[in-house]
Amino acid sequence: MRHIPLILLSVSLNAAAQMFMRTGMKRIGEVPLEVPALVKAAPQMLVNLWLWTALASYGVSVVLWMVVLSKVEVSFAYAFLSLGFVMVTVLGFLLFQENVTWVRALGIALICAGVFFVAHSGKTL
Repeated sequence: MRHIPLILLSVSLNAAAQMFMRTGMKRIGEVPLEVPALVKAAPQMLVNLWLWTALASYGVSVVLWMVVLSKVEVSFAYAFLSLGFVMVTVLGFLLFQENVTWVRALGIALICAGVFFVAHSGKTL
């Protein structure tokens, strides 16, 4: 159990990166999946501080994740990555007023239950 805070920090940074990226892309606007549109949007993306903050958050998250995997079994740690879905859904709702249906909320509750069972699976940390 002593490594769970480090796992949660890595997952939280990953979720934060999603929020930074969403903020940056909302400022740039919708980008179609077409080469000309991507080329046109690339300069805006390259100078967007929100996107650079997202990349930095991902980078730190990955380094922390490597530290986590040096200490605990991947089958244990990996289950906690699903909490990123929970964090991103809650933050998307709070920050961007994104829609959370009862079906999505039920899915989030099931994810939380699954992580609870994994965390209490008897693995000595």
